[in-house]
Amino acid sequence: MKAIIVGAGEVGFHIAKRLASENKDVVVIDRNPAVLQRILEHMDVQVLEGSGCSPKVLGEAGITKADMLLAVTDSDEINLMACTFANMLAPGLTKLARIRNDEYTAYGQQLAKGIGIGIIINPEVEVVRTIEHMLRAPGAVDICDLADGRIKIVGTWITPGNPMAGTNLMDLRRKAGDMDLIVAAIVRDDNVIVPTGSDVILDGDLVYFVCEDRQLQSVFSFLGNRSGKKSSVLIIGGGNIGLRLARALEKKPVHVKLMDKDPERCAVLAGELDRTVVLVGDGTDQEALLEENVGTMDVVVTMTGNEESNILSSLLAKKLGTPMAITRLNKIEYMPLVRAIGLEHIVSPRLSAVNSIFKHVRRGGVLSAVAIKDGAEALEALVGPESDLVGRALKDLSFPKGVLVLCIMRADTVLIPAGHDVIQRGDRLFILSLTESIPEVERMLSRGQA
Repeated sequence: MKAIIVGAGEVGFHIAKRLASENKDVVVIDRNPAVLQRILEHMDVQVLEGSGCSPKVLGEAGITKADMLLAVTDSDEINLMACTFANMLAPGLTKLARIRNDEYTAYGQQLAKGIGIGIIINPEVEVVRTIEHMLRAPGAVDICDLADGRIKIVGTWITPGNPMAGTNLMDLRRKAGDMDLIVAAIVRDDNVIVPTGSDVILDGDLVYFVCEDRQLQSVFSFLGNRSGKKSSVLIIGGGNIGLRLARALEKKPVHVKLMDKDPERCAVLAGELDRTVVLVGDGTDQEALLEENVGTMDVVVTMTGNEESNILSSLLAKKLGTPMAITRLNKIEYMPLVRAIGLEHIVSPRLSAVNSIFKHVRRGGVLSAVAIKDGAEALEALVGPESDLVGRALKDLSFPKGVLVLCIMRADTVLIPAGHDVIQRGDRLFILSLTESIPEVERMLSRGQA
């Protein structure tokens, strides 16, 4: 596959890095030579200095021979123009655009028909959805949907005192009984482990498990996480995401406050929101937080555009007694660092954009893909009627090392697979794969159009 990426910022960088690690043919276009130099220092891809809106630059990048254009700059207008010219030069090309403005996304069908944008990614929508999931399952530090939300893949820390610490995975399955719980991956010291029955859960592990949505709360209780009802939320930062989150929470039985230090912005927010209490204040000011009794709030969500401010506000909120703080980060590299200072619930619009994009990059009947840190992905693939996998038992499949079939969804039934289970046409396979094994998994799923 050849992919042309317009925009070498955080989103473009991480997409290029993941595609390059799979030996895909990648060209990255950006007008900033400094960010292109960063790309060259970290991965083996082709870079091109220039505007992704330029038909000449797109031609030099090989647009007519590419399989996909990913327009992921911070500018909606540049992304739209890049797709427009790409459509003129290569009408059959798959085009994906990162667009945040609702005035544009509301016309998705027209954009698809007019300039051939097949996929629109709005990272702000994805972040709000992630936060809503976290509020529903506070023990989760990472939670994603598969099978249109029917299946959840959830990451939770094993903290000191957790009853699961020291448990062998084979014993965990026995203890779970009738509960359909699958441990998909264990992250230990930033390394992703694809588990076997002999692996043991340890204190400090980040454990990813898969379960049906209807069993989510039961699984959390079984794993030693007591969720508790979240009835009050303070949002710090009244930008686009803060406003979008407040609107979403107004539809739930939650008392919402929104704080921003700009009085003019607060006046706008008050006019846009119905049930939310809008406050003028600085989330990094301890006195302002004390005045609003932040310690009595169930959750504080820090959503400003400044990640240093978000980190400080979250730390202050936790110091003052708030049990749960959700922190927005823009730089994905910061994520491994913030837990060391006590912040576990992290969201990133840019990482959300990367994960959303990869749902559409994968081949072989892959319907969706979810990143597990930097080392693995959970894939959801539909088995087509002519697939080479049909009629074969799982034990007879030659998946590469670091690949685990998590479960099979057959019609409306979720099956915990055993080696003798036979794949049928129409099955949805949920597979965990280490990054280095993904190309081979894609090839296996593509044979016979899985």
